[in-house]
Amino acid sequence: MKKLYGTACYIQSVGVKNDLEIDGFAIAVCAEMGVELSRHRSRSFDEMQNWGDDLSSFDLVLALSPASQRRALDLTQFYHLDVEYWPILDPTGLGESRDARLASYRQARDQITRRLIERFGPPQTDL
Repeated sequence: MKKLYGTACYIQSVGVKNDLEIDGFAIAVCAEMGVELSRHRSRSFDEMQNWGDDLSSFDLVLALSPASQRRALDLTQFYHLDVEYWPILDPTGLGESRDARLASYRQARDQITRRLIERFGPPQTDL
């Protein structure tokens, strides 16, 4: 999102749980499009709120898994905040070889990119 739209929007990456480390395959396929994830750390909804990002200050939650959709709907029931579920391929554990795994991660990355452009329009920055 930040790669496509820069500072035109405020975005936070949040998950249902805090895995701390970003998957190496995700780092590799995002690097292919100029997105640096090696220093990125995932955090949970609870951590986001503990760090001062109140859900009520957001307009939209994009949930990429059924679990994140359920958690987002639970947390946003008292806010005027939209939750959209985007069924994106979960590439973790797919593929026997490194190349096959990378192909699965690329597929998920490309699904997310297409959905972002469909939802928010053409990129405001170069890919």
